Amino acid sequence: MKLIIATIKPFKLEEVREALTAIGVRGMMVTEIKGFGSQSGHTEIYRGAEYAVNFVPKIKLEIVVAAGMADQVVETIVNTAQTGKIGDGKIFVLDVLQAVRVRTGETDADAL
Repeated sequence: MKLIIATIKPFKLEEVREALTAIGVRGMMVTEIKGFGSQSGHTEIYRGAEYAVNFVPKIKLEIVVAAGMADQVVETIVNTAQTGKIGDGKIFVLDVLQAVRVRTGETDADAL
């Protein structure tokens, strides 16, 4: 099993969710986060005053899938979330050693 952690722009969330559901992803966790990468934030003007926005709003997706499906999930996220502009996000893929469904006690692939 693989854990896929993706950060994307907030306005892309629904489009990414629909695309992942279409390829068979059955669940994901979504968190609103703030962060910065190579863009290091930006400046905005509010009521005539310029101020620095050091942390940019993002959405973090956490998805656990069978190892054989991981590449397809990553490709789907990239194709759906990509705008071609700085700050589109990042994707990390990690190994998952164990999963347990709390309600039934099912483990590993059955727990997904």
